[in-house]
Amino acid sequence: LALICANDSLPTSEVPLGEPQIIKCRSPEMETFSCHWTDGDVHNHTAPRTMQLLYMKRGDEEWKECPDYVTTGENSCYFNTSYTSVWIPYCVRLANENKVFDEKCFSVDEIVLPDPPINLNWTLLNISLTGIHVDIQVRWEPPPTADVRKGWVT
Repeated sequence: LALICANDSLPTSEVPLGEPQIIKCRSPEMETFSCHWTDGDVHNHTAPRTMQLLYMKRGDEEWKECPDYVTTGENSCYFNTSYTSVWIPYCVRLANENKVFDEKCFSVDEIVLPDPPINLNWTLLNISLTGIHVDIQVRWEPPPTADVRKGWVT
């Protein structure tokens, strides 16, 4: 729960109201990640292929364009395992040809937000004589997207 509560998205930066902005970068399993943005009120800048998400890893000398605008839906960029380095800081920049609208920097371990468990159930085991204390048993299964046989999710 701490991961879910503490890391809903990246901290918001000072972006003027109505401007396009990066709203969330998230990694469900610390092996891939995606960033999502809003168009804001700048509709004339959001024609297909004019809004770009650019990224740079520490050590890079130039900005590169998003490798996959399709997999995670509209207004998003997906970084598969080939583009994800867990311990190397990234900066992402939302821009068009003329203007940078927003920029965020992070490392993948800072944006981990696992998918929630499924089949969450609880059973009441005991109630104290006063009714103040109880014992419960909680059971759940990992989400289908979690590889619990290897990696940190175990």
